[in-house]
Amino acid sequence: MRILGKGKTAQAIKEVYKDAILFDDNDSNIYDINSDELTVVSPGIPPNNYMVQNTRNLISEYDLFSDKIPFSVWISGTNGKTTTTQMLQHLLKATNSQAGGNIGFPLAKMDVTKKIWILETSSFTLHYTNKAKPNIYILLPVSEDHLSWHGSFKEYVEAKLKPLILMSENDTVILPSRFKKYKTQAKAIYYDNTKDLEEIFSIDSTKIKFKEPFLMDAVVSLAIAQVITNKTDYNLINSFVQDPHKLEEFRDFKNRIWVDDSKATNVDATIQALKTYKDKNIYLILGGDDKGADLIPLFKELTNYKIKLYVIGKNADKLFSLAQKYKIEAIQSDILKKAVAQINLDFIDIQYGLALLSPAAASFDQFSSYKDRGDQFKEFIGKSDQL
Repeated sequence: MRILGKGKTAQAIKEVYKDAILFDDNDSNIYDINSDELTVVSPGIPPNNYMVQNTRNLISEYDLFSDKIPFSVWISGTNGKTTTTQMLQHLLKATNSQAGGNIGFPLAKMDVTKKIWILETSSFTLHYTNKAKPNIYILLPVSEDHLSWHGSFKEYVEAKLKPLILMSENDTVILPSRFKKYKTQAKAIYYDNTKDLEEIFSIDSTKIKFKEPFLMDAVVSLAIAQVITNKTDYNLINSFVQDPHKLEEFRDFKNRIWVDDSKATNVDATIQALKTYKDKNIYLILGGDDKGADLIPLFKELTNYKIKLYVIGKNADKLFSLAQKYKIEAIQSDILKKAVAQINLDFIDIQYGLALLSPAAASFDQFSSYKDRGDQFKEFIGKSDQL
């Protein structure tokens, strides 16, 4: 067996298949393009990769372990996958479930004695999967993301909808109603918004402590748990603790509100964050690697707010030009520390103001991860009295 990639997924598979040989881009000169050997591709490797394009027997991690997967719930979409996966695991833990996929455990390290696998599933994995299928598939709202990987929004959507082709009449899929035209043998439940899901599954959102965008994640999790257990446990969902870096609010020594939303790595995530604070004067830090996304919808949304931008990262020039085009006040800060320092000077309306890091971009241009970006953000704010 061959494995394309040498990261977390590849290393986990190697532990199971000891004789497997790992390849990355540095090994393309020794890669046998005429081999019929089974080759597993790590999800981060794009379709235009030389080795991917020159492999005859290519499968995904999910296909490799398809015979070992128990009853499974796959969760995908542009935003909210991680939170929904974690919430559902929180609700189903007593049923002997385990969460994995994009978060926690690669499939090679999942426990086959568990009754249910809850898998956060990326469009990368779905693109390469042609055999494995979920028993329940939940597709959260889809918007532009990962266009540089997929090549187009159409290809990104097609990857997200791949499970519909593979599912059977005994399976269930919950997905936005915009995708009704896509055929599937599974029982399909369609929705347009959180309210639709509340009505379909008789869920009372007034009993849920979370606000949007996390309210949808909570309602979806309760809906799936209801399908599996026939229970709706509001106390249990309300005991869930959210991860850092997702609309994480805190105050500085002047009692000003700052929000770490570093997990907002695409346009839609930032738009949803803005809606949460529509009544505030917002000092917004934007920028990073936008992965080829169309930024126009974001700037059209920004015109609806009392806002000042502090643009950083790889796409700072592009963001600053768009801000000028849409007549939005902006400073080209370039780096996060400078942006925090500039906001520290501008942020004087303590009662109605709010400083928000919601970059609408990936972090790898200047940071090791979105977590690193969020941690540095909080560290700089902790020292804002010294800036």
